Amino acid sequence: MNINLTILGQAIAFFIFVVFCMKLVWPPVIAALQERQKKIADGLAASDRAARDLELAQDKSAQALREAKQQAAGLIEQANKRAAQIVEASKDDARKEGEKLIEQAKAEIEQERNQARDALRAEIAVIAVAGAEKILETSVDASKHNEMLEKLAAEL
Repeated sequence: MNINLTILGQAIAFFIFVVFCMKLVWPPVIAALQERQKKIADGLAASDRAARDLELAQDKSAQALREAKQQAAGLIEQANKRAAQIVEASKDDARKEGEKLIEQAKAEIEQERNQARDALRAEIAVIAVAGAEKILETSVDASKHNEMLEKLAAEL
């Protein structure tokens, strides 16, 4: 056999094989590769979207956390102000109650002092009458000289 004829037969067989592969084998292989490439691209795009969504969610959660902290700080500040107001109100109430008690005590003291003065006046009147009796060595009737005794008590 001739080498040229063999090579020519092999070249023709190879050409038929290549045409057969191009018509029947390559289209499904290319379609599968394109489908796989599309799936990979879709997966990468989804991954990118998921990463962006995750970053967005983290930003939103950080913002919500900041807002919650601000609200908590505001509530704490309001609670502190209210506590200070309650303390001040309690102090004012206690101060007013103390002043009221002091005024009551002063009134009681004044009343007791007036009672003591009246008692002293009565005792002094009795002592004055007794002294007058001794000086005059006569009996002084309190009912007869009541006007004079009242004047004396008023002067003392």
